[in-house]
Amino acid sequence: MITGEVKNKVDKIWEHFWTGGVTNPLTVIEQFTYLLFIKGLDDIQKRMEKQSLITGKAIERAIYTEDQKNLRWSKFKEQDSEEMFRIVKDEVFPHMKKVREDTSRFSKHLENAVFVIPTPLLLQRVITGIDNLLSDLPSQNRDALGDLYEYLLSKLSTSGTNGQFRTPRHIIDMMVKLMEPTPNDTIVDPASGTAGFLVSAAEYIYTNHYNEVFMSNDKKIRDHYNFNMFNGFDTDSTMLRIGAMNLMLHGIEDPNISQLDSLSKTNIEEETYTLCLANPPFKGTLDYEEVNSNLLTKTKTKKTELLFLALIVRLLKIGGRCAVIVPDGVLFGSSKAHKDIRKELVDNQKLEAVISMPSGVFKPYAGVSTAILIFTKTNNGGTENVWFYDMQADGYSLDDKRTLLNQDKHEDNNIPDIIERFKDLEKEKERKSTEQSFFVHADEIRDNKYDLGINIYKQVVYEEIKYEAPEKIIADIKELEKEIFEGLRDLEAMLN
Repeated sequence: MITGEVKNKVDKIWEHFWTGGVTNPLTVIEQFTYLLFIKGLDDIQKRMEKQSLITGKAIERAIYTEDQKNLRWSKFKEQDSEEMFRIVKDEVFPHMKKVREDTSRFSKHLENAVFVIPTPLLLQRVITGIDNLLSDLPSQNRDALGDLYEYLLSKLSTSGTNGQFRTPRHIIDMMVKLMEPTPNDTIVDPASGTAGFLVSAAEYIYTNHYNEVFMSNDKKIRDHYNFNMFNGFDTDSTMLRIGAMNLMLHGIEDPNISQLDSLSKTNIEEETYTLCLANPPFKGTLDYEEVNSNLLTKTKTKKTELLFLALIVRLLKIGGRCAVIVPDGVLFGSSKAHKDIRKELVDNQKLEAVISMPSGVFKPYAGVSTAILIFTKTNNGGTENVWFYDMQADGYSLDDKRTLLNQDKHEDNNIPDIIERFKDLEKEKERKSTEQSFFVHADEIRDNKYDLGINIYKQVVYEEIKYEAPEKIIADIKELEKEIFEGLRDLEAMLN
């Protein structure tokens, strides 16, 4: 999360939009994102030019030709407001929409992008503000850019409707660290939104497998990273544009982001991916006629949170892994559909972990209680012991303010402990169900009708409190009453 001076500068740019007549929050974010993307294209070209000077090799697939240098951020920002407005509106914006359109799937997401900044003065103020803003971010810091996006998106007044809650960045990063994606993975988010999970996975690969991917002479590995590794579906074209630009600005040349209703009959993909990271919509419902029939064989329901679990099982290859956020109702709902999907995970797949999160994680957008399910697709069972963790703190206050707490203190932040324990589950076998994390045998889960709620298995240890004997308590009360009476008598004497 960004704070301090950077946050104030974002707020100032947002204020420029509003006072300049652009008042729809989603429109502001779109226009803000387009300009960030245009700035990012110039930065990418600068990096390619620098690399070309070092290696002596010509730039492949340059974003700007020599004749287009006036379209670069570093050039047009020096113009007066009228000329800048003309260049951006008539030349820069059309160029942005056609970046690598001959070879890139990305360009189709920008086909319907519209430049709506109404005046030269507003454009000049926003461009100056973005320049000042980015100068405060650490150079080439991808995390900082991601945090900037997160803060921008937090300004969406419509967030939280229809069960679509944006996942906090630190929760996304925790899930990615738990799953440890590799350069060989093909990753999917079937409700990708702004592509937060995919960006975090890309960052993990960049940090932990840099030499293997980026310094490799194997073109196949680099092409897999740029063109095939990151896959997302969403129904919202605006979110797809923002998500695709987010991924490109994080170094993914041509992410596979598609406009697709993941649950509909039009989605015919199956057994395609090795890793799924997702936070699907919670509150949606669909008619049976709209849902892919393959999903209904797993759980006959209209509830999207259950249908998405069935979808994920279908999308994964055998051996594919998943970390997915679900509302608590999925864990212990009593309907046949709820029990069927839990039975599917326990009996037919390998359910590995249930991490129960506190209800404040999604505040201020929602107070819903959630959990993370981690499982591997086997289609042949394999669940023996399921690891449960009772997360009580995520590093931020659990009220609407979500104030940053002491990240190194266990009482304030359980996330490091969760990651450490999950990576060494053998030690967890020694822990008892009275502790914060523990194992539950699959047979015990079956005996409890596949209930995955942590409270049904966690034992509460009651501290014994010893009280004085009743006779002693009564005597003490009488003594106190005597003192009160004597004090009242002395007070009355003073008044008389």
